Amino acid sequence: MKSVQQEVDERSNLAGTNKFELLLFRLGEDAQSGRSELFGINVFKIREIVAMPPITAVAGSVPHMLGVVNLRGQIIQVLDLPAIAGCTPKTGLNIMLVTEFARTTQAFAVESVEDIVRLDWNQVLSAEASTAGGMVTSIARIKDGDEQRLAQVLDVETILRRLNPPEKPDVDTSTIGPKIKLKPGQMVVACDDSYVARSIIEQGLEALGLEYVMLKTGKEAWDKLNTLASMAEKDGGTIADKVAFVLTDLEMPEMDGFTLTRNIKQSQKLGVLPVVIHSSLSGTTNEDHVRSVGADAYVAKFNSDDLASTIRHVLKQ
Repeated sequence: MKSVQQEVDERSNLAGTNKFELLLFRLGEDAQSGRSELFGINVFKIREIVAMPPITAVAGSVPHMLGVVNLRGQIIQVLDLPAIAGCTPKTGLNIMLVTEFARTTQAFAVESVEDIVRLDWNQVLSAEASTAGGMVTSIARIKDGDEQRLAQVLDVETILRRLNPPEKPDVDTSTIGPKIKLKPGQMVVACDDSYVARSIIEQGLEALGLEYVMLKTGKEAWDKLNTLASMAEKDGGTIADKVAFVLTDLEMPEMDGFTLTRNIKQSQKLGVLPVVIHSSLSGTTNEDHVRSVGADAYVAKFNSDDLASTIRHVLKQ
């Protein structure tokens, strides 16, 4: 049998191979289809999975917040994920998924946990923003022999933002600093599969006065960069004449941020470009992988001041 450390190391090393592990779970019957659909969340975001403990209701809490639990001395809010997704559990809320990302810890109540599957990011397709009211970033295709199942990968960032809207603006122009002036003709290539993340990034880049193109996947960013490189060559220049730097998420359909960064750094045409990884997946393991694929900087979501200072530092280098 593998030791716990071996399993952790093996799972962590997936990040550099365009693979990841998806926790599959069910929320109950969908209000429209009447079926019990399959949902998923990246295992990297799961801190632990526990049987549903007693929950303390909180007066005046936000809609779909069941209350809080005391988990080994930490008070954590518990969100009713079936209600958020428009589902009705058949057997009740039995499992609590404790998640940790974007500098926050919270728990989601679900009906049942089904499996953990290992996938390549090219098995995951980007979903339209209208899907599930914008709460689904992508659709994972899971092969079971000759059959194929589909799992909806939830956009937990958007879900949390809707339930707990920030008290302050995401971007404060009084603290983000002066606008950044790029060379004429340069822009930023940015990519993130989360609707909320793209919105916040766009606000930050606009506040800094930066021209940009915003994409949803690493594959889209890779294709765009190669197109721009070809255009630059025709003009007698290089990709650096078209792009100032690349800003990328880690978790994305088709091609993740680790693979995108490694491909850029190993490319003769694109290798000169600085790459900033902007992700809700924090921790030393991910930061080690960021360094191993050659990224120029890593900044955790969501703090526009941190992002602005990181961009300034990278451009100075």
